[in-house]
Amino acid sequence: MPNPLSTLMALSPLDGRYAAKVAALRPLLSEYGLMHRRVQVEVEWFIALSDAGLAGFAPFSEAARGLLRGLVVRFSEADAQAIKDIEKTTNHDVKAVEYWLKSRLESQPELKAASEFVHFACTSEDINNTSHALMLKAARAEVLLPALDRIVDKLAGMARAHAAVPMLSRTHGQTASPTTVGKEIANVVARLRTARERIAAVPLLGKMNGAVGNYNAHLMAYPDKDWEAFARQVVEQRLGLTFNPYTIQIEPHDYMAELFDAVTRADTILIDFARDVWGYISLGYFKQRLKEGEVGSSAMPHKVNPIDFENAEGNFGLANALLTHLSQKLPISRWQRDLTDSTVLRNMGVALGYAVLGYDALARGLDKLELNTEALAADLDDSWEVLAEAIQTVMRRHALPQPYERLKAFTRGKPMTRELIQGFIDGLAGELPEAEIARLRAMTPGAYTGMAATLASRIG
Repeated sequence: MPNPLSTLMALSPLDGRYAAKVAALRPLLSEYGLMHRRVQVEVEWFIALSDAGLAGFAPFSEAARGLLRGLVVRFSEADAQAIKDIEKTTNHDVKAVEYWLKSRLESQPELKAASEFVHFACTSEDINNTSHALMLKAARAEVLLPALDRIVDKLAGMARAHAAVPMLSRTHGQTASPTTVGKEIANVVARLRTARERIAAVPLLGKMNGAVGNYNAHLMAYPDKDWEAFARQVVEQRLGLTFNPYTIQIEPHDYMAELFDAVTRADTILIDFARDVWGYISLGYFKQRLKEGEVGSSAMPHKVNPIDFENAEGNFGLANALLTHLSQKLPISRWQRDLTDSTVLRNMGVALGYAVLGYDALARGLDKLELNTEALAADLDDSWEVLAEAIQTVMRRHALPQPYERLKAFTRGKPMTRELIQGFIDGLAGELPEAEIARLRAMTPGAYTGMAATLASRIG
């Protein structure tokens, strides 16, 4: 029987084939990562209670604070396993964290005496919602945004480098007014920068207000304490999140839906781009650098397939399917709470893991691309019909009769050459000024790119 813990036996490719590519997310969004953040929240709440000067509960000494925060800083896989072992008895994951934390206070009299204030007045969701927000905060800052930034920076460099390289456009898959390679890439950069800022701007919310969001137990124990102000201080100043004052038992997860929708939007832009590059490779506009020993097909030795862009598209699709379910399900809870969000939230790492796989595949694909200027020039030279737009627009300016209709009759559905187009222009002598005839005759498909080069160069 194969080892069930082997990566070859993993049901999810994130923990098997692609394990190394999502390693940066593993300590942040795994079961270990959730336990780590739960310990952090319990510790900060405990310290905050000591600082509040509650009756018989003096502020902790520096030594006590150091021991408590050291449990967070030095939290290990062995600590996580110890919590899991306690959970076998409690059958409750947050209570297991509470018991583990209390067990670590036994050696410090000051902390042991105050140990019943661990998890004081808290419901499990006070710990969970803030832990999930901290997990997403780290994943966004340390993994998602840096991965997106690498792609944006790479594309911005390509946009500037290829700003003036002319390329035939294809609207509806048919030849259309030329653009430049750089301008088409700059379009993607502009979209991605907007999407990236929306991801970064989503506030990550937290609440610490008890079993149904009303501080019931808190006020029963200490009726004169301003518990809302206290909870806000813990959430915002100690945990670095945004306080949500209105909740049921759970924080309603609207911010999560907003965040996941924002990631989905970025992924959708990149699916669009990956498909376009796939097509440009097929047309020969881009070549792919070869890698020694790599095989493109088991049967056709000549193949160099655009697999990185295909893998990116596939993984972004998986990410978006999961992220969309998360954003649609998580804000829905029956009455003051049900448990359906709990099991769904455990898949945040899976959803974002597929997004990270997509970023990785796309970045590798971009690193292999080489522009094929000969193919681009040849395609343009075979498409003189695209100048019909320019000619009929100049004719309109000079009030010639039926300019569009004349060009349509001459060019539509017919192969066009330089000679045919210039012959049509010469036939306009006497209708257009000589200077306009000369300007139109000097025009080529590769030169008819408007402001494309300027727009691409200024993308920054």
